[in-house]
Amino acid sequence: MSGEARQQPETTAAETGGRKPLNQWLKLLLEAGPLVIFFIGNNKFGIIPATAAFVAATVVSLAVTWTLARKLPVVPLVSGIFVVGFGGLTILLEDDLFIKLKPTIVNALFAATLFVSLFLRKNVLKIVFDAAFHLTDEGWRKLTWRWAWFFVLLAVLNEIVWRSFETDVWVQFKVFGIMPLTIVFSLTLIPLLTKYHPEKEGKA
Repeated sequence: MSGEARQQPETTAAETGGRKPLNQWLKLLLEAGPLVIFFIGNNKFGIIPATAAFVAATVVSLAVTWTLARKLPVVPLVSGIFVVGFGGLTILLEDDLFIKLKPTIVNALFAATLFVSLFLRKNVLKIVFDAAFHLTDEGWRKLTWRWAWFFVLLAVLNEIVWRSFETDVWVQFKVFGIMPLTIVFSLTLIPLLTKYHPEKEGKA
């Protein structure tokens, strides 16, 4: 990543009242923490109590993120809203169908949003990533296509797992499957991010 990209967090901090961006390890903890709590809760108490703990932990995670950074990333915010909504239905109706459907619906929503943004020629993904890195227009377009299809893949995988396996297997997939898949997918994007960086293309 270029010096320009590394300087971006300083600007963001100034724009958020002097608050610095979250440390990457703290950010990972806030995102993964509720999932770990969900996994432990399901192992010890079952899916309904685990869902209640998951909802509470998600709300706390978003609150801490807002307190420290004075902003909420789009993806965790949208996902958190669905966790509260579908998790609440699971708890009230004592039916785990809703929490199992949540990843499918959220990923399908993200995919649809990106596909529509491509059709309308709007750079939604740039807003989502909050200028974490810089790309040419062609680079953003290709990146959007890849993320859109990845979200489709996640939605399909979630449907296959929850419909084909027991609840415990689905929980393990949700906690220990989706995040590693996302990390591996993100690593495959590095050549694209390098190729379509404005500085590199300007030197070509």
